[in-house]
Amino acid sequence: MSTKQTGADSNGNLRPELEKRKRELDAVLEISNALFSKVGLDELVKATLEVTLRTVNAGAGSVILFDPKIEKLVFRYVVGPAAPMLTGMELNPDQGICGEVFQTAIPKITDDPMKEKRHLRSVGEDIHYITKNMVSVPLKSIAGNPIGVMQILNKEETNFDEDDLELLTIMAAQAATAIENARLHEEAKLAVVVNLMGDISHDIKNLITPVSTCTQTLEMMWQPMVDEFNAIQEEYKDSDPALVERIENAWGFIRDFFPEAVEMITDGSTATQERVREIADCVKGIIATPKFELLSMEEVIEKAIKPLKVVGDKNGVTVGMEAGDNVPLTMIDQKQLYNAIYNLVNNAIPETPAGGSITVKTSAETEGEFPDGAYVMIRVQDTGNGMPDHVKAKLFSDQAISTKPGGTGLGTRIVKNVVDAHEGTITVESEQGVGTTFSMKIPYRTEMPDMGDEDEG
Repeated sequence: MSTKQTGADSNGNLRPELEKRKRELDAVLEISNALFSKVGLDELVKATLEVTLRTVNAGAGSVILFDPKIEKLVFRYVVGPAAPMLTGMELNPDQGICGEVFQTAIPKITDDPMKEKRHLRSVGEDIHYITKNMVSVPLKSIAGNPIGVMQILNKEETNFDEDDLELLTIMAAQAATAIENARLHEEAKLAVVVNLMGDISHDIKNLITPVSTCTQTLEMMWQPMVDEFNAIQEEYKDSDPALVERIENAWGFIRDFFPEAVEMITDGSTATQERVREIADCVKGIIATPKFELLSMEEVIEKAIKPLKVVGDKNGVTVGMEAGDNVPLTMIDQKQLYNAIYNLVNNAIPETPAGGSITVKTSAETEGEFPDGAYVMIRVQDTGNGMPDHVKAKLFSDQAISTKPGGTGLGTRIVKNVVDAHEGTITVESEQGVGTTFSMKIPYRTEMPDMGDEDEG
């Protein structure tokens, strides 16, 4: 064999390897560029998955992250035909091949998942997707601690090999870096916000103190003044009834409204300070332990919308309640439920044109099992502007978008926290130009389960 022929054969053998390496380098370069061009973490991680699938010629992929709050592995990012059903699914950290790779931090190629004892066949059956082959790679923090797993499924024509594993390890490192950087960035922003909330809370307390003091002073002055007016009216009721009538017309409304006004100011001052503390806790991810009592939901609603009726009147918006038939007492945390109703109605007022209405409706189904039955329902319905789909899609999430100038979207997150604390559900229906309806379902209970026994089990 000639030297020329030997060289040609060598080049022929190298060409496929060089082409593969070029594809891998192109993939890494594409993701590296994305790190500097993608504005959001979701967009970046999904781009990483899409590039990885193209490079190794695979059909689907997931980034599964460990959530320490619930101690579960969560399918956070999914690309492929089963994405809508799989996204958000939770696994125990020791379940399946995913759990094995997460706990050992050792990558794994699985040629035939159906022969693996740890493979969760039920997941594929539930989402109607068959896994033919798979590679699982751990995601690690900067400190080397496991934060999740990247799984790539169903390579076309052949099984995954060591070259694929090498590439996927690099891609997983890119994804993990992006996730960790985003987390550190959020923590830094959170620290600033928490400190700011502390300052705001202190300032609000100082601002409210003179309001509370003046209100208490007026209360002490009020009754002697009422007694004096009553004495004057009694003295002249026979000799000068016209004078008595003028006095009654001049101050009768104030006399009747004053106790209610003082109650609203006092309750509002206390509630404002409590709300600032709760908002600070919400920003920090702290949810107050609910205090459940067997109460009338409608009484809490009436209390929440009472001060907002005045705000609504100033804006030409009618705020009211429609009580359902025979809505029973149920176990609720009245302070948290008050906050949820207040937030939803208060948010709706500026979004509702003059002449419109905001109505809080109640109903109940005491038979059956939650959520189809055994519930009390609260609907907050407005005839406002409605909201676009992109806003509705992110409600109740950390990416909630406010449509109000200067808004943060924090109000809807607080509402979701309240609903979660009651183990309920919340949905929203909205049509632009027609209005929005929030529907909260709370389990109907006359007593709370023993959570301590449940935890021990």
